[in-house]
Amino acid sequence: MENPSEEAPARWESLPSWLLTQTGNHAHRLVAEGFSSVGARGYHYRLLATLEEFGPASQAALGRRSGIHLSDMVATITELADRNLVERAPDPSDRRRNIISLTATGKRQLRRLEKRLAECQDELLAPLSPEERARLTELLSRLLGHHDRRTGIADESRR
Repeated sequence: MENPSEEAPARWESLPSWLLTQTGNHAHRLVAEGFSSVGARGYHYRLLATLEEFGPASQAALGRRSGIHLSDMVATITELADRNLVERAPDPSDRRRNIISLTATGKRQLRRLEKRLAECQDELLAPLSPEERARLTELLSRLLGHHDRRTGIADESRR
């Protein structure tokens, strides 16, 4: 809301879609501010975490695995390479393609980002008990999985 002192109409203030959207806005802000405080962005975290989990990969594979559009991937890789967080090297099997690898400096940055992300999660979920947090995560995962399957997004992310 533009003016938080104004109340939302009762018609929608208890709708799950409204509550998810408003909470999502807070989550996005908290995470963006948290990453910014350590000189990073969400794409940086997603790319570094993808490299750590799956190992070196082409830009196209990283895009599919991280959900970062290829048009944003090159800029993100360049930002990370300029900071020595990732390395680009020609693919020995196809010299037209680059393979991206995580550096030791990149692993240390990923640990910093994970620490900030955990702090952001704690701030976002502060009013909930550990059991409520686990249940909320379970329910949100179920909702997301359902809608991803309905729209074919779950299949795309496995390619």
